[in-house]
Amino acid sequence: MSAPSPFFTPEADTSKPMTMYGPDFPFPFDDWLKHPSGLGSVPADRHGAEVAIIGAGMAGMTAAYELMKMGLKPVIYESARIGGRLRSQPFEGASGVIAELGGMRFPQSSTAFYHYVNSLGIDSKPFPNPLAYPASNSTVIDLGGETIYVERPEQLPPFFKEIQECWAKALEEGAAFSDLRQAVRERDTAKVKEIWNQLVPIWDDRTFYDFVSTSYAFGQKSFRHREVFGQVGFGTGGWDSDFPNSMLEILRVVATDCDENQRFMVGGVEQVPRGLWNSSPDKMVHWPKGTTLAKLHDGATKPGCRRIERVAGDKIAVTDRWGHTKLFEACLVTVQSWVLTTNMEVEENLFSPKLWMALDRTRYMQSSKTFVMTDRPFWKEKDPATGRDLMSQTLTDRLTRGTYLFDNGDDKPGVICLSYSWMSDALKMLPETVEQRVELCLDALKKIYPHLDLASHIIGDPITVSWESDPNFLGAFKGALPGHYRYNRRMFCHFHQDEMPPNEKGMFMAGDGVSWTPGWVEGAVQTALNAVWGIMNHLGGESPRDNPGPGDRFEDLKPIELGD
Repeated sequence: MSAPSPFFTPEADTSKPMTMYGPDFPFPFDDWLKHPSGLGSVPADRHGAEVAIIGAGMAGMTAAYELMKMGLKPVIYESARIGGRLRSQPFEGASGVIAELGGMRFPQSSTAFYHYVNSLGIDSKPFPNPLAYPASNSTVIDLGGETIYVERPEQLPPFFKEIQECWAKALEEGAAFSDLRQAVRERDTAKVKEIWNQLVPIWDDRTFYDFVSTSYAFGQKSFRHREVFGQVGFGTGGWDSDFPNSMLEILRVVATDCDENQRFMVGGVEQVPRGLWNSSPDKMVHWPKGTTLAKLHDGATKPGCRRIERVAGDKIAVTDRWGHTKLFEACLVTVQSWVLTTNMEVEENLFSPKLWMALDRTRYMQSSKTFVMTDRPFWKEKDPATGRDLMSQTLTDRLTRGTYLFDNGDDKPGVICLSYSWMSDALKMLPETVEQRVELCLDALKKIYPHLDLASHIIGDPITVSWESDPNFLGAFKGALPGHYRYNRRMFCHFHQDEMPPNEKGMFMAGDGVSWTPGWVEGAVQTALNAVWGIMNHLGGESPRDNPGPGDRFEDLKPIELGD
């Protein structure tokens, strides 16, 4: 997700870390994970029972790993590759040099996700966002043909600081921002729900641009202030691709520090889901020591899922692309919702009509990235004529929008994400070949760096992605429109199935598109853990009394319900 860093506001206490604690469902997933009593257990006669997992992205792997620890046997179906949108594509012939085609920057507030990162021993470093000194040596902002070069945020011209202050004031004015952030930081559940439950009905049916344009802070300034805020923002890029979205999505991002303190995984984030595939837990029920998901699957996932239906009253039948059918008592679907109606045959009565409405109305955002490998991180060298870096992290209103530089060390090739763009900017790239995309990017960047022969530094073959053209995804991630809160609530709360009719029980959903925070891997992890609790409960299991799970606390924490 593209998001600027908010202007920092005074807080009563900054000693506690910011985490993605709610605000819609303020359950401490990280505490649940690290509790010595574990997540829960199923009756001994259920040990070895098979559970279908559709999709081997982060949500599918998280759920499979935790269910295996309980003594169940996950059966994972995957139509492409392990990792989903955590896709780290290596450049041919260059060891450890990768292009992050999906998720590439991970806020430290993603504490459930980092639980697995840390347990797998994966190293991370600060992400080189624009203006993120010292992770980024310098930043170039190019707008309307005017180029600004800065090495530290405090060097920004006064106009940009005015925009930053307007954004901070707008958040205070429209969302009691400091109080909300402090409640999230303190994990003050009652206060989080009190503030957030007041904001939901106000901002669900209003866009992000509406929030900005009608705020007193921006209203006292020129249109140019709003325009530049949308095109560039601060930190990780501009906001205008998100302007049509519900303001609630933006508030969730900034209230939980998704746009702050971001890191990247050294060697590629795909190591995390693949690490779960190959890792043997220290504590595990039923399975012998050394058991891994890979061993349970004889080294390979099942082929992609073609059909899901209910048979024999309470069994769920999953048929793979080659026509092989297996029966399960529970099935977890982690694919993007549109895939359920385009690439699979899913029996209609497995979900309620209202849930199908939510799944069909999900709106996915387009996203395009184009990467090249360079002979070295040449951008660290100085231009003798100006004394500036030869190239910088770049934000612009040109075709490229965001350009990012990745330094793998002086002894390794560098990587440049020539263009990271969204929505209409991403669609401009869609019909072009990878070579044409590179040429378009080089042409745009030449206007910003007229004396730099960037092409002379490119080695190997470029790598690109357009998520909307991949039939396994059909888009990068959900971008909820105004009025979509009810749809999101139906999807998120689906794991709690006590009041469902029998024909709908046993089917579960997870993934960042089911979560309240689309585009952030923490949402995939949290919804996967919800599904783990739901499947455990469905099979007669329960969480320990001293470590209740999300379903055990559902009635106290459930998201506010808006009437139909």
